[in-house]
Amino acid sequence: MDIELLIEHNNTIYQPIVEEGVIWETERKNSPSKLTFTVIKDDALDFTEGDAVRLRVNDKNVFYGFVFTKTRRKEHRIKVTAYDQIRYLKNKLYYNFHDTTATQFIEFIINKYNLHKGYLEDTKYVMSSLSNTNSTIIDAIQYSLEKTTENTGDLFVFYDDFGFLTLRGISDMLINDLLINETISGDFDYTTSIDEETYNKITLYKNDEETNKMDLYQIQHGENINRWGILELAEEIKDTANVQNRLETMLSLFNRRTRHLNINNILGDLRVRAGSVIPVNMFLGDIQVNNLMLVERCRHEFYESEHIMDLTLRGGLIKSRDTEFEQ
Repeated sequence: MDIELLIEHNNTIYQPIVEEGVIWETERKNSPSKLTFTVIKDDALDFTEGDAVRLRVNDKNVFYGFVFTKTRRKEHRIKVTAYDQIRYLKNKLYYNFHDTTATQFIEFIINKYNLHKGYLEDTKYVMSSLSNTNSTIIDAIQYSLEKTTENTGDLFVFYDDFGFLTLRGISDMLINDLLINETISGDFDYTTSIDEETYNKITLYKNDEETNKMDLYQIQHGENINRWGILELAEEIKDTANVQNRLETMLSLFNRRTRHLNINNILGDLRVRAGSVIPVNMFLGDIQVNNLMLVERCRHEFYESEHIMDLTLRGGLIKSRDTEFEQ
């Protein structure tokens, strides 16, 4: 396996000696991708926090980011932690927008902070207002995407693609020719739950400042209330435009069990990152799972002769404008 790791310091590019075990980790929401590795310090190598790091594996771009932490060890070893540019979106921002889409909000952030823009899909849904006084930028972006999903059912993934901030619909993240099945050589566990992000009753409310009253809008699923008890999600809304459509969309998204599949130490595939969608066909003792699942977290480990990965997969309803995948 050809692993090329470069560090740029003051316009000088170094290719240090890197110990076995380079780790690349991604999460789908609210986190930058993370690269950790250990280099051997020699007289020539000189780098510091803020320097750029580039990782290519078998001539394919994997990670572009910046050094944030250096930990010196015995025998001239330095452990390095680097993050992509989403790390800079952990800064806090006061914002107050009207009649904007999530895509337009992301473009504003990219321009304001002089970040690098990649492909940004048009989310189309126009939010009447988007404001906060004490939120990180990445949380604000995720909030705008979640509001889009709640109103349209469309799911989007925001990530750094080798130095370019990117937004894609979930159908663009599908890896059709990678199948997770019983032939994988690794450990796994499969969990179903109604304990998180499962709701069979949705309540949206709006405070009327003129009348000092609260307007309620509700929808529920009687069969699953009888089965699970009342699991209610309540949210305040700013306006009531298309409120019935939003109620129905939210119920279709949340009125279901969540499914999580953790798989460790399987053969690595560079195409897989948090936000990818992959087919799963596995018999798990008392249930056959034959669905597309969404990668919530992904960890790659690179060695000279081996590439393995750990996956946290999630089932649920994965939608785009063109395709709907029932999990």
